[in-house]
Amino acid sequence: MRINERAANIKASSTLALTAKAKELRAAGADILSFTAGEPDFDTPKHIRDAAKSALDEGFTKYTPSSGTAELREAICAKLKKDNGLSYEPAQIVVSNGAKHSLFNAFYTILDDGDEVVTPAPYWVSYAEIITMCGGAPVPVYTNEADGFKADAGLIERAITAKTKAIIINSPSNPAGVVYNRGELAEIAEIAKKYDLAIISDEVYEKLIFDDGLEHVSAASLNDDALNRSIIINGVSKSYSMTGWRIGYAAAPRDVAAAMGNLQSHATSNPNSIAQKAAFAALVGDGAPVEDMRLAFKSRRDVIMKAIDETPGISAVCPQGAFYVFVNVEKLVGGDIDGMKINDAADVAAALLSRENVVVVPGADFGYANYIRLSFAISEEEIGKGMDRIKNFISECYSF
Repeated sequence: MRINERAANIKASSTLALTAKAKELRAAGADILSFTAGEPDFDTPKHIRDAAKSALDEGFTKYTPSSGTAELREAICAKLKKDNGLSYEPAQIVVSNGAKHSLFNAFYTILDDGDEVVTPAPYWVSYAEIITMCGGAPVPVYTNEADGFKADAGLIERAITAKTKAIIINSPSNPAGVVYNRGELAEIAEIAKKYDLAIISDEVYEKLIFDDGLEHVSAASLNDDALNRSIIINGVSKSYSMTGWRIGYAAAPRDVAAAMGNLQSHATSNPNSIAQKAAFAALVGDGAPVEDMRLAFKSRRDVIMKAIDETPGISAVCPQGAFYVFVNVEKLVGGDIDGMKINDAADVAAALLSRENVVVVPGADFGYANYIRLSFAISEEEIGKGMDRIKNFISECYSF
């Protein structure tokens, strides 16, 4: 059977594939240390699990409205008001099967074939694929380590063409942990206004900011114009350790939300009913577990950055949020190891796996061929062991 060109050109998610590979190797008995996982390693908090059990016991197992239950959409509106200072109505909220699904709905709704989306790099691996699946064209805007991987308004403006339809903002960001401040976002929002562009604001890591004085700012909260051109993407996966529950949501102008809801009604019907009950409990319940996880991630961030700073041949910008660090391995590229030519970070990753049983994510799918992403959503003990193996690998294979 012939696969159409659009589907044939979709690449598998490298992060999910490598996470699965690490699990497979462990199951086979290998002593694997994996820095791949894009999910918290904590259990979903008990009050959220209990809400799901109650939903089962009460028979809440039927179809719900396609855009989500009224109570969950109302809870999301309350959350947006409390946390972000934003006033939305339930009709502007679309609950989906994870934030990734929310992004797909958003891009499918606003993009015509050939429309361009300005995408600051390094970018999350699925942005380019989702945009392409929806008929658009991602336009990477390359930042650099010296500037903290931040895309300023001037850099974004230079990437805009007559075909540009939207700008992505991801703060805190995957893979570099970048947090944009209010002034930086305001300048980007002015560019969006100048060229009449949509703002896709991916805020799924908003609860995971580490440094004193930093705050999460939603682009939509800047002014009325920014609000009216923004589609906020968020969910419960990262903040509440609910990756497998698959609940994300979008907040958008009413006409956009209606179109997204219509699309979803035919594509997937409603999000999982039981998971919606759990998500409601997450949003209205005790926030202490979220803060406990944030503090644990902050401590892990400090541990992994200390180890990186003490390791010759690699460097990284200290992440301000999320739970990843984007590591420059350019000095490890070149030459060969065990007869294998080291041309880029993917070869470094292959050699690390072969010699040290350490799994990392190469940076090419984030837009940077000489970087790797390390997730610190693992215990401090595992971080220490993994970084010791990376240090050993470098000391045995390089002369620094």
